[in-house]
Amino acid sequence: MKCRILNFLSVAVLCAGFANAQSATPNAGAPPATRRDDVQETFHGVTISDPYRWLEDQNSPETRAWITQQNEYTHKLLDSWPGRGRLQQRLTELRKVERINTPIERGGRLFYRKRGADQEQFVIYTRQGEAGREEVLIDPNPMSADHSTNVEIMDASRDGKLLVYGIRSGGKDETALHVMDVDTKRDLADVLAARVYFDVSLLRDGSGFYYSTMLDDGPRVFFHKMQTKAEDDKEIFGKGYAKEAIIIGQPSEDGRHLILHVLHGSAADKVEIWAQDLKTMGAIQPVIKDIDARFFGFPVGDHLFLETNYKAPKSKIMMLDLANPAPEKWREVVPEADTAIDNVALAGGKILVTYVKNATSVVKAFEPDGKLAFEVKLPALGSALDVQAKWENEAAYFTYMSFAIPTTIFRCDMKSGKESVWARVKVPVDASKFEVEQVWYASKDGTKVPMFVMHAPGIKLDGSHPALLEGYGGFAVNNTPNFDSNAILWVERGGVYALANIRGGGELGEAWHRAGMLEKKQNVFDDFIAATEWLIANKYTSPAKMSIVGGSNGGLLVGAALTQRPELYQAVVCWHPLLDMLRYDQFMEAQFWVSEYGTAKDAEQFKWLHAYSPYQHVQKGVKYPAVLFMTGDGDTRVAPLHARKMAALLQADTGSDRPILLRYELAAGHSRGRSLTQEIGDAVDELSFLFWQVGVAP
Repeated sequence: MKCRILNFLSVAVLCAGFANAQSATPNAGAPPATRRDDVQETFHGVTISDPYRWLEDQNSPETRAWITQQNEYTHKLLDSWPGRGRLQQRLTELRKVERINTPIERGGRLFYRKRGADQEQFVIYTRQGEAGREEVLIDPNPMSADHSTNVEIMDASRDGKLLVYGIRSGGKDETALHVMDVDTKRDLADVLAARVYFDVSLLRDGSGFYYSTMLDDGPRVFFHKMQTKAEDDKEIFGKGYAKEAIIIGQPSEDGRHLILHVLHGSAADKVEIWAQDLKTMGAIQPVIKDIDARFFGFPVGDHLFLETNYKAPKSKIMMLDLANPAPEKWREVVPEADTAIDNVALAGGKILVTYVKNATSVVKAFEPDGKLAFEVKLPALGSALDVQAKWENEAAYFTYMSFAIPTTIFRCDMKSGKESVWARVKVPVDASKFEVEQVWYASKDGTKVPMFVMHAPGIKLDGSHPALLEGYGGFAVNNTPNFDSNAILWVERGGVYALANIRGGGELGEAWHRAGMLEKKQNVFDDFIAATEWLIANKYTSPAKMSIVGGSNGGLLVGAALTQRPELYQAVVCWHPLLDMLRYDQFMEAQFWVSEYGTAKDAEQFKWLHAYSPYQHVQKGVKYPAVLFMTGDGDTRVAPLHARKMAALLQADTGSDRPILLRYELAAGHSRGRSLTQEIGDAVDELSFLFWQVGVAP
């Protein structure tokens, strides 16, 4: 239920002499010339230059020609690096393996997505029970010649006879909804056009489903009755809310209530809850409103279990009576602990709570009265993700992983607390060749910040190792240990990989998040820069070997780092980024992020944004690090114009001879749905760039 901005890890590798490695790549000459305009705009009395505003027009012939020239220049360089073949070979070994996602259970049937080692996209499967025969339901691989179409499970009916699934093309966030009769494996006539759907929830009897989406004037929840036309769908809720809100409408498992959540902003810093009695079809009534806190409600009968940070920065679980929901009537079930709650699910008559303790997962099950039932035994410090469960089901399923431990999916019996391996992704990796340590370093203001550092056992700390640092720092996202083949390859070659759990995330609770948002956003960049300085001061690396990577909000992070402290970095990979923070909220889905960043339309908030916005802080003649920007037409979440404008500006103004490159895809989106070939191609290009710049011998 929680809305989170997805973050993917992109990393690189290490080795010998910079001069030799750099000379191995032919010089492609100067980047393509880019027209520079004298566009200016005044914000609250401050005049701002925007010389590449013309590149905001994605479909103009001039912009399209410029993109083509940039791609030709970029690939002339990257494709010539002589180590690409070996990179691709090892990345193929690591990535071209059978992968599987956490299943959902409905009516004894399991539904899940799996991608075979030789398949480009995940296929939707089902099986009857644990030992049932696996059956293909939807295979997207033949749907497009370039394998840019993927499918997602949206919901399944309680009896497992109906499946609502989405079809996404070209990596865009928009999906088309389809409904399948699972017994016959035939699609029904019910089809909803491609758009952004925040949630889809079938009624208990499968007679229809609720879905939430965004209209031109704001969010809405609709109800679709099966075997009717989509244009006849009934509007249920949402009129009057601005486009910064996301609304989710879900019927309870017992079919008695419709529970509506109004999330203000992507991080859901404020959440309203409304409810409707579906038995009487009475009016939709407010349950929680006008309280500036986060709430997620889980209905059981006439009560709601509430996960909330109201008067509890690390969150707690309360219970309220839907008939009498006044806050003074709430009852505490699971009190606030010294570790923050990451996720809550109702499973097998219990409350399954995932905590984040020092940026790693701890999973506990509680009885409805709050008594501890059991703690799930995880293999090692790592991440428990994607919990799939129902109050009436006997088992819960979740995904576990760590830095050197590939994806393992566990089934947890909610009566006994016993967990068993349901599926395991087999990747050719020897975990004994990796050592992970967690350190705490001081940021600029003295705040202690945790960071994971992974490397080969017993490495010599003499500053000679290429290092790759990643962070995110926003929207209360928890950056817990994640298995990533690029990081594995980096360490296999002797490099140091680091993940900083900087402010803005939720690893240490809501206070940690709020210390890195709005007027305090600079704390995020200070934390990241301090992590860099710690790695250098402790001889893990040196500035000539230091690289950073970030995407989406993490792209803003590395953009701020490279403009504020360019001397610390040799190379930067910045994908699908936000970079012009004075205009970001005018494009695509950015209205959801104003509660996190602010808006330049407000005089006070303009000051915060202008103080760090990377695009406005590029200075002529400064020796900037090498930068690879990655974006594409399919990103309908973060406008690709940020990367286009920043690439042009840095190419024109940098005082160094390090390359500024733009890799621009025509059929790939912000994060999800990439084909296996695209994933490997992304990694090969990123690593080729970083190896070349930090001196990895090909």
